[in-house]
Amino acid sequence: MNKQIKKVVIVGGGTAGWISATLLKKVVGVAIDIELVESEAIGTVGVGEATIPPIRLLNNVLGINEAEFLTKTKGTIKLGIQFENWRVQGESYFHSFGAAGKSMAFCHFHHFWQRAQSLGMQTSIWDYDLNYLAAMQGKFAHINSKDNIIELPYAYHFDAGLYAKFLREVSERMGVVRTEGLIEHVEQDKDSGFIQALVLKSGQKIEGDLFIDCSGFKGLLIQQELGTGFDDWSHWLPCDRAVAIPSKSHAHTLPYTRSIAHKAGWQWRIPLQHRNGNGLVYSSHYYSQDQALELLSRNLESDPLADPNFIQFKTGRRRQQWSRNVVAVGLSSGFLEPLESTSIHLIQSAVVRLIHLFPHHGIQTADVNEYNRQSQVEMEQIRDFIILHYHVNERTDSHFWRDLRNMAIPDSLAHKIELFAATGRLFREQNDLFLESSWLQVMLGQGIVPKDYHPIANTVAKEKLFEMLNNIQQIKNEPLSKLPSHDEFLRAYCRRAN
Repeated sequence: MNKQIKKVVIVGGGTAGWISATLLKKVVGVAIDIELVESEAIGTVGVGEATIPPIRLLNNVLGINEAEFLTKTKGTIKLGIQFENWRVQGESYFHSFGAAGKSMAFCHFHHFWQRAQSLGMQTSIWDYDLNYLAAMQGKFAHINSKDNIIELPYAYHFDAGLYAKFLREVSERMGVVRTEGLIEHVEQDKDSGFIQALVLKSGQKIEGDLFIDCSGFKGLLIQQELGTGFDDWSHWLPCDRAVAIPSKSHAHTLPYTRSIAHKAGWQWRIPLQHRNGNGLVYSSHYYSQDQALELLSRNLESDPLADPNFIQFKTGRRRQQWSRNVVAVGLSSGFLEPLESTSIHLIQSAVVRLIHLFPHHGIQTADVNEYNRQSQVEMEQIRDFIILHYHVNERTDSHFWRDLRNMAIPDSLAHKIELFAATGRLFREQNDLFLESSWLQVMLGQGIVPKDYHPIANTVAKEKLFEMLNNIQQIKNEPLSKLPSHDEFLRAYCRRAN
């Protein structure tokens, strides 16, 4: 069974299936045939509408025109996420895609800011973050500067169903074959356990050498056929339900996601060009379905456009995301709630990882093991970052928040929190999706105030330190007067696609 890969078969469409098809065809498609099997009778979860900046690299690799993409997916710009009521009720903080201040040798900017705070300067770390400043004023434009102090990194909000449709068009132009049909039976080799073919209800048989499972939570191949097992993380992340309702768009489109904490979960608000995406992620141990629906409906802020969509999930990961000749991508590989908009990125990184380790003369155990090792590390690092939001809280209004504050957390996260709380130091783990600036914003936002700062911050006299920080703040604010509103940018930019 260890033969050269000549045909890849993708099971399932949606965002996962069509990202897999498009990226594989673009990069290695000359050497392989790609066929995607999906059925119009099977719906997709389709609520993933917020992303993080690496998606821009994906679109660039695929040669996608940004203006056309924003037009066809009803997309908007995302500069970060505003977290409301997470530390305590009535308080908010921002996790931006930018970084406060400027890069410093050997010592992060926030250590200088911390020393200035100890000397009486009363500023927020976000006063030095252009992404935050632009978001709060509802502004955006592309900034082309050689000086990274005024970068404005961004991602998108978009309609995931429209994105999948857009990618399908791109894929089929490249030569990806789409087959409509329901899978009735899966043929496996009796000796190796490798998948040999899919048999559709129509009787059609689709053979392949490598199969990508994009069948969603059910994991048609990776779990139902190969039984790889599942690491359950719900003891750390107990939310196991979501309800989603689209609603009418507002007059002004915010260039950021809102994440609003409630007594037993959190609510997302995602602005698109044609509607708002709304949902409530919650724990069924604390809310009933009716309670969750009533809470979300009461907090929509605009009229609903469709009936609610109820979703059940379990947080965790497949123990093997590549098993035999099957690679799980998307929800079939595991699930982390969309608090930091990582769902679509995990699809992207899974396919990129597969490309890096793509079999040459057959599937090698060493490649499979390395793929699974990298996948595990990536998901565990994102898991820790999400747990941080929940665990470090000071809310006393519900058992949910008190239970999370008192739970045992992974040692990897406990060490990071302890180090920052004692010294203000942050070190990015190798390949961690989130930079030090992201960990900093959430640590500070959740109320962790370091007891100390790096001694290098003491090498600048007080007057020079205050002058330096004031100058940086002015530089960060200077572009704002030249930026159009987010809506003005979208109108002008999307006209280019017509």
